[in-house]
Amino acid sequence: MRSAKNFKMDDIPQYKRIVLKLSGEALKGDSSFGISEDTINSISNQIKSVHDLGVQIAIVTGGGNFFRGGRGDNLGIDRTSADYMGMLATMINGIALQAALEKTGLITRLISALEIKSIAEPFIQRRVMRHLEKNRVVIFSAGTGSPFFSTDTAAALRAIEIKADILLKATMVDGVFTHDPNKNSDAVKFDTISYSEVLAKELKVLDSTAVSLCKENGLNIKIFNLNKKNNIYNSVIKKDIGTLISKGG
Repeated sequence: MRSAKNFKMDDIPQYKRIVLKLSGEALKGDSSFGISEDTINSISNQIKSVHDLGVQIAIVTGGGNFFRGGRGDNLGIDRTSADYMGMLATMINGIALQAALEKTGLITRLISALEIKSIAEPFIQRRVMRHLEKNRVVIFSAGTGSPFFSTDTAAALRAIEIKADILLKATMVDGVFTHDPNKNSDAVKFDTISYSEVLAKELKVLDSTAVSLCKENGLNIKIFNLNKKNNIYNSVIKKDIGTLISKGG
C-alpha cells in the first residue's frame, strides 16, 4: 500500500463533500496518449490525503487522452456515435483510477451513466449518497450518458445531484485568466469571478452549460493548476489557490 507523504494531518479542509473533475489529458502526464503511471499515482496519493482529512470525494473523469467526441468529424463518424466513443474512453480512465486509488487503501465505487453491469454500478442518487456517507470514493464515468454534453457538464450535474459543497476542476493553468496565458503573456488571472462574467466574457475555462448549471443552483467552482505540487490537496485546504467562480465573484 502506498502512503501519502508531505501532508499535515492538522490541516483543516474548507469543504465536507467535493466533486473533483479530472480531464483525460491530466492523466496522460507528459505522454502523448494514454495514462501515465507516475501521474495517476500522484493524483491518487493526493486524493487519499484529502480523504484522510474526512472529506467526502466524488471524481468525474474525462476521456480526451484516448478519444474526444469532437474528433469524430475527422474520422467520418457522426457526432452521436463519436460522443459515445468518448464516454467509453472515460470508462477506461475510471477503471484505471479506481485501481490506483484502491492501492492506497481507499474503498471506491465506479459509477457509470451507461449500463455496463460487469464493471460499474448505475447512477442512483440515493445509493451514491450512501457510498459517500460510508467514506467510499465515488468515480463517475461515461459523462451524463447522453451525447452532446461535455464531462464538465456531467461534473456540474453530479455535484448538484449529490449536494457537493464545491466543484473543483483541475486544469493545466493556474485558474481563470482574461486570455489564454499559454498564448498571451499579458493575460491577467482572476482570484474570484462571477458565473455571469465567465459566461459574458466567453472565458473557455469550462463548458458554458456547466457554468450555467452551477449558476442556477448556487454551486461554487474552483479552477486550479493540477501541475503544481500537491495542488489537489492544497485546493481543499487553502483559499488562495486558483480562481473561485461564484455568484458574487
